[in-house]
Parts: sequence; C-alpha cells; structure tokens
Amino acid sequence: MAQKINEAHEHIAKAEKYLKTSFMKWKPDYDSAASEYAKAAVAFKNARQLEAAKDAYLQEAEAHTNNRSALEQAGMMLKDMQKLPEAVQYIEKASLMYTENGTPDTAAMALDRAGKLIEPVDLGKAVDLYQKAASVFENEDRLRQAVELLGKASRLLVRQKKYDEATLSLQKEKSMYRDIENYPTCYKKTIAQVLVHLHRGDYVAADKCVRESYSIPGFSGSEDCIALEQLLQGYDQQDEDQVSRVCNSPLFRYMDNDYAKLALTLSVPGEGKKKKAVAATPGDAGVNGGVDGPEEEEDEYAGGLC
Repeated sequence: MAQKINEAHEHIAKAEKYLKTSFMKWKPDYDSAASEYAKAAVAFKNARQLEAAKDAYLQEAEAHTNNRSALEQAGMMLKDMQKLPEAVQYIEKASLMYTENGTPDTAAMALDRAGKLIEPVDLGKAVDLYQKAASVFENEDRLRQAVELLGKASRLLVRQKKYDEATLSLQKEKSMYRDIENYPTCYKKTIAQVLVHLHRGDYVAADKCVRESYSIPGFSGSEDCIALEQLLQGYDQQDEDQVSRVCNSPLFRYMDNDYAKLALTLSVPGEGKKKKAVAATPGDAGVNGGVDGPEEEEDEYAGGLC
C-alpha cells in the first residue's frame, strides 16, 4: 500500500511539473498533466486513499476541462466515501459536459447512475435526475429509453405520495408507450393512473381516464378494462367487497410493488358497505346449516371473476 501511495505522489509531482512554465516553455502541458493526475488517482484508489483519489480526479478534470469522465470518477470516489449528495453534484456536472460535447446518450446514462446512487437517501433528488435523463433521451427520439426512466420517476412519486405529480408522470409514460405502439403496457399504466386518482379521492378523473383509454387499440373488452370498470363501479357504490375483490386479484397484486400497495390500501369513500347476500336472504338459517341453496351459489360468483 505504501508503494502505491509513493507511486501516486510521483505522478502528482510529474503533473505539477507539466503545468509549470519557464523561459523556454510558455504554455502548460495540460494533456500530459491530466494523464499524470489520472494515474495518481488510480494509484490512490488502489491504496484505499479515497479522498486523495477524488482530489486527483478533480485535478485531472481541472487540467483538462473537457475530461468529463474525470468528473464522473471523482463522483464515484465520493460515493465510495458515502458522500452521496456531493457525488451526485460531480456526476451532474459531468453529464452537462457530456451533453455540451455532443454525447447525450452518455449524459443520460450518467444521470441514471446518479439517480440510483441517491435514491436510497433522497427520493426527490432521484426523481429529478431520472426525469432529466428521460428528457435527454426524449430529445434524441429514443422513447424506449426515455419511458423506462420516466417509469422510475413515477414509481418514486407514488412512494412519496406525491399523487398530483404522479398522475402527470404516468400520463406522459402512457403517451410514450402509445407512440411506440406498446398497447398492453398502456393498459397497465391506465390501471396505475386509476389507482392514483382514487387515492387522491378523484373518482371523476379516474372514470375519465378509463373512458379516454377506450381509444387505445385492444383496451375495450380486455381483462384490464373489465377489472377497472368493476373497480370504479364498486368504488362509486361504496361496495367494499367488490373493491377488495378487484384489488386483490392477480392483475393488481402482480403490478410493480408501489402500485400493488396502492391497490391493497385502497378504501371506499364514506363508511363503505359490505354486501352479504346470505344475510339478506330469508333462508339464511338453512344456508348456515350447510344446505347448498341457490343463494349460496349466486353469492359465490357475485361481482364477476376478477
């Protein structure tokens, strides 16, 4: 380890020498200095001197201002030091430089990496980074990559219960999936939208969302459409049993975890009603005694197969 540290300091000394000017050398040799700082950073990193490695990467970036990767590497050093907000700042700067230098794909991927870094400690910042990355891809007409990042942002907005923002993000997602003709995913996004609207207490917006989705090829008559119609009917009639039956169906339970939680925690407005056909039937004593009457069979299939 000591050998690596000494090696790093030798590269630093060489870099500083390249930056010096003299009577015979009017301009600093920035490229050579940047190369030496990069070597020093690697040596420091191998010696587990992360703070020194980060400083060397920053010196490399300063010596060669177009060296975007040096800034990103400095950010990764800060990540290893558990200084996540600072790490993200450097990666964002690197992303801006990638964009300015004509490599937007690399810029978007850097923002995505920064989002993953900060997500465990700052969901709001992660949403911002994913949305920025999505915008970069969208500007390049790479909608499949853009919509994937928007999906990350939407889920985190739901996790934070920022439902108003989540509805806008989900609508943008659905529009992109429609543009690339991925209609089955549009159906799933409609389910997510309806759940978010109902958690906002906005039945009208949820109903409008389903009606607008009838124009999506294949939606009308699909299992997604039928389930949503039953959900809205149960919600409007304050029928807890029907809402629970729909929300606990595999179609809802196997969604992305954040949306599945919305389904499982959805409650009807007011006090709600639990429809029990057995209790409302004059022959309930016979049913409770184990006689298979027509009332029991009817109750078994009430509300459909959701």
